[in-house]
Amino acid sequence: MDPDWKSLSGLIRRHSTTFYLGSLLFPPTERKGAWAVYAACRLGDEAVDGPQGGQEALEAWWRGVERAYRGLPKEEWEKGLAWALERWPIPQEAFWDMRQGFERDLGPVRLQTEAELLTYCYQVAGTVGRMIAPIAGGSKEVEEKAILLGQAMQLTNILRDVGEDLGRDRVYLPGELLERYGVHLAHLHAGRITPEYRALMAHLEGRARRLYHEGLQGLTGLRVGRAAIALAALQYQGILDKLRLMGYDNLNQRAHLKGWERLRLLPRAFRLSQKGLPATEA
Repeated sequence: MDPDWKSLSGLIRRHSTTFYLGSLLFPPTERKGAWAVYAACRLGDEAVDGPQGGQEALEAWWRGVERAYRGLPKEEWEKGLAWALERWPIPQEAFWDMRQGFERDLGPVRLQTEAELLTYCYQVAGTVGRMIAPIAGGSKEVEEKAILLGQAMQLTNILRDVGEDLGRDRVYLPGELLERYGVHLAHLHAGRITPEYRALMAHLEGRARRLYHEGLQGLTGLRVGRAAIALAALQYQGILDKLRLMGYDNLNQRAHLKGWERLRLLPRAFRLSQKGLPATEA
């Protein structure tokens, strides 16, 4: 029996307009594979941040992942993942790495180096690139580009959500960068957007844009789904554009795209998918 695709797609639509809109540009079979992967990842995130989130919920989620890989799914999302695993070689190692990132989020988060930040971005989002690459028909080299794209998207999320994460006792901004730019946590908690803070944000925005530039070069190696992935990347880059226009005030407000702004990116996503060239302009 097929998984309940209506239920799985509904979960995705509720939690990520960006991913859902992009997924519609996949062919039907690959679209279901993308839904299955994202639903599994999203529920792992909910096991940490949801109303019932915590270590016990995360362990229960991991048991579900293991059941899917053994071909013995119980929950609907496990059935979706098992369905995808019958069709594509999605590495379980990617889920394991993702679990490590989720476990980091269970406690107060303090990162010291930019390398730690990028490792975290790999764990919770670069891994999604590893999972989607086989579905889109990419090679090992394409998988590496997909990881960079996932890291870029997660870094964008982090820059968007600095204020929100502070409320959860999570500081993803590396200590070494805070010190280098003369940014103090007390200022962040007070919602102060100083010139030093803007310089730090500009530095990390630049890092994210370089990751987009390199990651999008993998589009040419995909068999399907180029426009889907291009659209998702363009939407996330749009968040960076908004953040810059806001003067990097991510402590008191949240950068986001309106529905019409997302739809306006469709023609550009198709052009990008046909050319296979990275889009990096702001």
